[in-house]
Amino acid sequence: MRTGAALVCAIGLLLHVVAARAQTPRAPDLTLTGTLTGAAHETYTEVPFKVPAGVERITVEFAYTGKAERSVIDLGLRDPERFRGWSGGNKSSFTLAESDATPSYLPGPLKAGTWRLVLGAPNIRKAARADYVAKIWFDRKGQAFAGFSAAPLARGERWWRGDLHMHTGHSDGSCLSRRGAKVPCPVFKTAEAAVARGLDFIAITDHNATSHFEAMRELAPYFDDLLLIPGREVTTFHGHANLFGPTAFVDFQLGGARAPSLATILDQAKTAGGILSINHPGLPSGEACMGCGWTVKDTDFSRIAAIEVVNGGLAEGPLSGVAFWEARLNAGHRITAVGGSDNHDATLPPDKAPAIGVPTTVVRAPELSQAAILAAIARGHVFLDLAGTRGRLLEVHAASGGSEAQMGDALAAPAGARVRVEVHVVGVAGGSMSLAGDTGAGSSDLKLAEPDTTKTFEFTADGRASWLRVDVRGADGRLLLLGNPIYLNPVP
Repeated sequence: MRTGAALVCAIGLLLHVVAARAQTPRAPDLTLTGTLTGAAHETYTEVPFKVPAGVERITVEFAYTGKAERSVIDLGLRDPERFRGWSGGNKSSFTLAESDATPSYLPGPLKAGTWRLVLGAPNIRKAARADYVAKIWFDRKGQAFAGFSAAPLARGERWWRGDLHMHTGHSDGSCLSRRGAKVPCPVFKTAEAAVARGLDFIAITDHNATSHFEAMRELAPYFDDLLLIPGREVTTFHGHANLFGPTAFVDFQLGGARAPSLATILDQAKTAGGILSINHPGLPSGEACMGCGWTVKDTDFSRIAAIEVVNGGLAEGPLSGVAFWEARLNAGHRITAVGGSDNHDATLPPDKAPAIGVPTTVVRAPELSQAAILAAIARGHVFLDLAGTRGRLLEVHAASGGSEAQMGDALAAPAGARVRVEVHVVGVAGGSMSLAGDTGAGSSDLKLAEPDTTKTFEFTADGRASWLRVDVRGADGRLLLLGNPIYLNPVP
């Protein structure tokens, strides 16, 4: 049996590198220096630099001296063919790529050749001088993208709440205009609704689109308490999958010359530095919803990071993705269960499915950054809050022979070893928990009498590769919290 362990390790390493780069920026690829004197007053100076082939993102940081003497240097940019933007004196740094750019600048192809920084000098006194430094970074294909926020929005190990599947007017998301007409819904309405729901992060996943990244980059500085993760729903005739992380284009024409197989798409996603999650695999696929179920032949599940097991309100029954996911777990794969509202109208009230944040994917991570959230998802440090509450909690830890594991981790437990499992549940008084998996573990005390309850139980391992996870139901029997597995003795 092949497992997802190699995928988890590879993604974790990649995203760790991204996080390290965000915290300790690498040296610039190019540094331009110069001086403007009084002779440059009310003139423009163009500073040429070479952009090599294969660059997918350019980032510029600009600084100058002489501000105490009222020297002012405005900033703009030209590529080999056209003017790409003018920020004047309002920005000291900017970035641009084919899909998105800092406001004031235009996204588009980054052609190799001679580019020019345009320096305008509205004021430099006759006897003054202004020394400038422009640091320039070139991100090439295969260098993972750290996201729209240069630094983590918050630090500290905790559970972060988010929605991983939502649509805007950049695909088929719509809402009512101020006069009541149905219109393509703007991206900011989704961000507003997510904040109102108390979410920490969202991934906007318009169908086969990257155009919404431009709006997300513009919104990120304003929504500085909400992590905006670039995503897109790779929508094919044989299945849908969310790609999280990169902004570079990844083809969706499965079965055609550009993407003859899913492996081609997965290769492109890996090159772009993203993780892929299969969407709503329990849905039927046909004329009513072409490609909504997962019918892709020869899917290599060892390369799939996650499966959307709950889509909107479809937590249980034949349309749920839980059975599809568990079949892959039973086959020896380590794949993270996630959820997503699949919201197409950001103005829906919270009690009307599919409202934003219902379900909520709750992720344990050391900080609120794109790299940390995606790495934690890849590792399975995740549970689902199906009602999208702000306070319900599910924590599962297992220990054996001095080793410990949380949801998503692996635990070595040879035959005859005792395994101790601790389950901590908050916010489901009067409910109960249930155990799923093939470990043979069982417990007779599954009732949750208090709002904050911890249960422990033990079992003897049989040495097989197996998995164990926990679900929590309310007093009415409705599924409220869904946990990810702890893996015992997984096959390498």
